[in-house]
Amino acid sequence: MLEVEGLTKYFGDMAAVDDMSFRIPDGKILGLIGQNGAGKSTTFRLILNFLDADDGTILWNGKPLKEKDYDVIGYLPEERGLYPKVTIEDQLIYFGRLRGKKKKEIVPLIDKWMEKFQVKGEKTDKVKSLSKGNQQKVQLIATLIHEPKLIILDEPFSGLDPVNAELLKEGIIELKENGSCVIFSSHNMENVEKICDHLVMLRDGEMVLDGSVQAIRESFGRTHLEIETPLSKEELEAIPGVLRVENPRENYYHLRLESSDVGREVFEEAIKVTDYIPIFNQQPPTLEEIFKLKVGEEDE
Repeated sequence: MLEVEGLTKYFGDMAAVDDMSFRIPDGKILGLIGQNGAGKSTTFRLILNFLDADDGTILWNGKPLKEKDYDVIGYLPEERGLYPKVTIEDQLIYFGRLRGKKKKEIVPLIDKWMEKFQVKGEKTDKVKSLSKGNQQKVQLIATLIHEPKLIILDEPFSGLDPVNAELLKEGIIELKENGSCVIFSSHNMENVEKICDHLVMLRDGEMVLDGSVQAIRESFGRTHLEIETPLSKEELEAIPGVLRVENPRENYYHLRLESSDVGREVFEEAIKVTDYIPIFNQQPPTLEEIFKLKVGEEDE
């Protein structure tokens, strides 16, 4: 388990990370989101001891991280770095040995991970001969091949197409199921929403959201309504508390509500004109909408 308590880091007068606290139990995934410059990468560097914190504690399994503990950490930085003139195999062996593994432990895993991430190339190929996407996969394999217990991924989905992003998600989930704890940052809210057990959002170094994805969404109320009804757009707009109505196709609407209670009013109006409502789906805002809302507050 990773525990972060009261983590604070200043650069001059600016608080890059301000009194941050969270924990990641074994077998759980935490998503860290926020605008560029919100403090995500700084948080990772503090955990990894690349930077010294001004205040706070970082504990791994109840104790401060020691040098040997870094052998069970896998870290993917936002700025990727591979040796272009070195073969895939030699590169992965090298990174594995840096994490305390022996060559004979790493070699049998190379084919497994290359197959898992569908790397197009042979392990004897030099990295410079690979496409950018396949180079990124090799970088991910270098992060994970020593089977770390704590995995830190800074924008791991950046530059990946949907197919390869799905492969990465499957790889992360497999490590979670094997008991690793994972923390990653991403600007893709859909990926965060799908695989995170817990979410922390930063704004200017401060935590502004903290909880499970569903609990955070529910805290904003079920203000989005999808409905199929013979009512017209004008009739729906006339219902008190309906803020916006979109009509993508005949008799089908997306409504933005002032509060969750307005959904009952819409239902009662709809049932007056028909005894059957094929679609009535009231949900909280998506994580992406919440992200935009919280970021927007900064500019108000």
